[in-house]
Amino acid sequence: MGEMIRATGLVKRYQKVEALAGLDLSVQEGRVLALLGPNGAGKTTAVRILSTLLKPDGGSAQVAGVDVAADPDGVRARIGLSGQYAAVDEYLTGYENLEMVGRLYGLGKQRSRERARELLERFDLAGAGDRPSKTYSGGMRRRLDLAGALVAEPPVLILDEPTTGLDVRSRQQMWGVIRELVSSGATLLLTTQYLEEADRLADEIVVIDHGRAIARGTADELKSQTGGERIEVVLTDVADRVAATAVLQAVAVGEVQADDNGRALTAAVDGGARALSGVLARFADDDIDVLDIGLRRPTLDDVFLSLTGRATADEASDAAATETTEEVPA
Repeated sequence: MGEMIRATGLVKRYQKVEALAGLDLSVQEGRVLALLGPNGAGKTTAVRILSTLLKPDGGSAQVAGVDVAADPDGVRARIGLSGQYAAVDEYLTGYENLEMVGRLYGLGKQRSRERARELLERFDLAGAGDRPSKTYSGGMRRRLDLAGALVAEPPVLILDEPTTGLDVRSRQQMWGVIRELVSSGATLLLTTQYLEEADRLADEIVVIDHGRAIARGTADELKSQTGGERIEVVLTDVADRVAATAVLQAVAVGEVQADDNGRALTAAVDGGARALSGVLARFADDDIDVLDIGLRRPTLDDVFLSLTGRATADEASDAAATETTEEVPA
């Protein structure tokens, strides 16, 4: 298998803000790479460059062996793109939306019609295919948008936060659709804020922040960087905090963390269930009462707090403001 997406040293600036600061990416044929990062990290900027909607200020990128700067038309012919918001004409039916995309790709009238019906069936939209898309739910619109990205059967798919704003059921439906695409051999670049989404779908994850790749690996490898599993405890009596902290510190990797009121304690551990059993036994011996205790894996915020020192949502970020308001040149 060869590389279907390769980016080397991508740089993009907006006045004083550097949205991308030397980003490197590589996606092998038939694999899924997830770009994971908080709002403003540079994910959408990277997607727009790889899909030829923006020109980089530095670095280079190739998609399916075609240079994005030298031959943007060639890149567009080889990719399917689904953005953060469903790009469907709400006054056209689902069928008409897909047929229109096929005609724009030059598939011809007959093939465009055939492809529209095929995709409506594949995405469980056949029953609604002749209804205006403005009557569709959010999840249905997202599926229709993704179907549109597949009309020309491109070898590379780029999905920019495809499940943002969807409810749990709709998100799981989208995951199912994406898994089918991957199993059929598609190469996929996926941006997301959800570690669970990347965990379920991606072969590899690149964590980016402030326009740079700050970590790479599988979801499990990234979680292990934050101490793997962790024991979380809520004490019945804050007076037991010192004793409970001492028990947890004996099995912890790094320092035990406490919340502001001192009753909730968190300790990263390597021993998993064995460490939890030991802590429970010590708590019983020392008469330390707890309201809640459990062994939990790191969350997305845990990963980012570990890697960047901040949570995933950073509304004050200059880059976030830039990335949500940037204009695509004509």
